[in-house]
Amino acid sequence: MAFESLSEKLQNTFKNIKGKGVLTEKDIDTAMHDVKLALLEADVNYKVVKDFVKETKEACMGEEVMQSLTPAQQVIKIVDGKLTELLGGQGAKLTYASSGFTVIMLVGLQGTGKTTTAGKLANYLKQCGKKPMLAACDIYRPAAIDQLEVVGKAVNTPVWTERGVKDAVKIAQDARREAELKGFNVLIVDTAGRLQIDQPLMDELKDMRNAIKPHTVLLVLDALTGQDAVNAAQGFNEQLGFDGMILTKMDGDARGGAALSVKKVTGKPILFMGTGEKYDALEPFQPDRMANRILGMGDVLSLIETAEQAYDDQQAMELEEKIRKNRFTLDDFLEQMQQLRKMGGLEKLIRMIPGISASQLNDMDFDQGEAEIHKMESIIYSMTKEERNDPTILNASRRKRIAAGCGRSVSEINSLIKKYDEARKMMKKFSNPGAMKRNRMMKGLF
Repeated sequence: MAFESLSEKLQNTFKNIKGKGVLTEKDIDTAMHDVKLALLEADVNYKVVKDFVKETKEACMGEEVMQSLTPAQQVIKIVDGKLTELLGGQGAKLTYASSGFTVIMLVGLQGTGKTTTAGKLANYLKQCGKKPMLAACDIYRPAAIDQLEVVGKAVNTPVWTERGVKDAVKIAQDARREAELKGFNVLIVDTAGRLQIDQPLMDELKDMRNAIKPHTVLLVLDALTGQDAVNAAQGFNEQLGFDGMILTKMDGDARGGAALSVKKVTGKPILFMGTGEKYDALEPFQPDRMANRILGMGDVLSLIETAEQAYDDQQAMELEEKIRKNRFTLDDFLEQMQQLRKMGGLEKLIRMIPGISASQLNDMDFDQGEAEIHKMESIIYSMTKEERNDPTILNASRRKRIAAGCGRSVSEINSLIKKYDEARKMMKKFSNPGAMKRNRMMKGLF
């Protein structure tokens, strides 16, 4: 995930001052010097870093910090606030046209993942109750239309195409007219990109913008390209103008410089970030939560929201009832593991937990966890319904039969049953009336 290196360096910097009861000006100078180096190594724009460190140091030298009983915590609080401001402050949301029909125009350089992002955005909008249509307006890149059709099919969203037509503006106009006629309320226009900004590209985009009058123009940027993404954002903003940005490949080995620079440089907000290859891997960009994660404070709100998306109240009540009546079966156990996968996997969830450092994450084998779920599926699906409902009947001969059926060893069958027993016992602890009452109270807080 992006920011890992930056996060580790900043956490180490603050670890050095946490044990001090009083902070001197020299302590703050040293900390700010380390912060500056960490940001520059993360490929953050030099001018942005310079202003950030200057403003942060001035705030840290204030009386509130210097005379505080917990000066290190005050410094971290200030840095957290400044990082949040740098990433976009309160954050921005995608807005829709008041008329009820919204046109979203995606622009960007070639290779940023624009077409895939169009599909992810369509999938996100459908989850928000919208009815989107995609428009294939890249008439230059080979197979661009084919790719968007594949994407549209994957997210169950219709795609407007006009093969053989060499006028992208006309295609966009026809797509808008057709989308309104057929009752769609959002049109996502996938435009052409270039390897670099050139005048013909900008002229075409300007003509298209004037013709279809999009409610929102979103610039798609590749987070892996660092300051090249910032330069591209500047170029698009000066020549075309846009309303917000989507950062793709934020799950890759990005140093984070683009995300920490583009808002300050362009004045335009980051609206979404791509966090994986799947079509549900598009998240609204939350500056405050991202700042918390960079500083090792976790992201508990996102963790709760992720869990709420994977579970509904009915499922939770049914599971609670089964646990209370001691009817938690191997099918239920497998379902919980599959829900974990739906929530983005163990790695995504652990990253949201406060206090987990980048170095700790590097020591964890998350691929092994995914392989373990596949193994559980093969073993449990090789059992009879009776065995899944009552694992106590799994004697030696039954275990040998299951092992032969799924191509696993008897020891792996035994290991699965042990994990199931441990999960059942742990859940039983939380199923007593006092624990359930506390759980409901906690849920009410959120």
